[in-house]
Amino acid sequence: MSSPSVSVSEELSQRNRLPTLLEVLGRRTLAPTDLFSFYIYMRDQQRSVDYLDFWLDVSQHMSLCRHYVRELRRSMLLETPELEKAPSKRTSEALDNFRMDGDSPPTSEKLESQDRAVSDYLRSQNGSGKNEKAGHNNHSPRGSLGSRHSEIKAASLDRPRPSFKNSDDTQTNSNSPGHTVARADIRASAEKILYTFVLPGSEREIVLPELILNRIIHAIEEEGRDDPEVFNDAKEYVFQAMERDAFPGFLQAKALGNLVPLSVLLRLGLGLACLFAGLWGGYYMILTNKSRATRCWLIIPYLLGSHLLVAYQYKMDVFMAFFSYSEYTFMNWSKIREPYVRKLIMKRAWMAFVLFHVVALLLLVLFIFVPGTNF
Repeated sequence: MSSPSVSVSEELSQRNRLPTLLEVLGRRTLAPTDLFSFYIYMRDQQRSVDYLDFWLDVSQHMSLCRHYVRELRRSMLLETPELEKAPSKRTSEALDNFRMDGDSPPTSEKLESQDRAVSDYLRSQNGSGKNEKAGHNNHSPRGSLGSRHSEIKAASLDRPRPSFKNSDDTQTNSNSPGHTVARADIRASAEKILYTFVLPGSEREIVLPELILNRIIHAIEEEGRDDPEVFNDAKEYVFQAMERDAFPGFLQAKALGNLVPLSVLLRLGLGLACLFAGLWGGYYMILTNKSRATRCWLIIPYLLGSHLLVAYQYKMDVFMAFFSYSEYTFMNWSKIREPYVRKLIMKRAWMAFVLFHVVALLLLVLFIFVPGTNF
């Protein structure tokens, strides 16, 4: 299991750019541009964490399906070495297309191929069990929609959020022999997504185009499908929405600064107060004809005020940046571990450091050399 982690570390060391949204969602980045930081940003600043939760839950559903098919294929290979002699040739072909590649890191083409194979197999299972299900379900699936919605909503209240474990390690407490994931778990996962995010009036409803919305409802409620391709269009739509509306602001906040909005506003207020105190003190010393040596004490409010105002402008605490720390919630800091972001933050920190010292020195010189007056 070492080669995937090696490839990620090599990618981090070689990547001389900001990460993409796909890399963040794929857990191939480090703080402060990791998935945890993006989740906090979507929750606290964008106020649209439901979209990210939907994307994560659909990805978790895909991992659940992969795990189920992987275990089923392994058990079939042990019990029936010659898969071509199995009763369903379509099922055998679908399972044969799902290869277990060991520790080799999956490429996007490989994952797409596996996802199609998983969906084909699950659809074939739905097709084979459709007649059996229809035998004891004589009413429309929508007849139980209200009760199922209540069950899923109650079950989702105990779900921990966010879950940032590797989605490939997904397991459930299934009692099915020889499998860690039962077929009913996949159906329950699909229904939970439907009743939590998709249905109008649901607990955490997200806005989807009507065509995509109706297609998902029809596929799950009418056709009885639960394969991952049911959510493909919605997942892509949500991804593009996050990439367009949320991710640029996330990069600006985390890769170009290290403060959250509340800290930025706090520094603005304190900076204006310090600058006002320094200006008031400077005019007082001029009007009372204080010596130039005494006026040098004005450097303290000027430094504080200019430092805080530059921090507001750059959305960055210079000294915390020098120690490679970034604020993810108010007064909670984490180490900056993304190499390119750390380099970018350090460069901007030095620019801000020089700027606020120059401003403070200019103000000090101005008030030192202005001649004093006496009343």
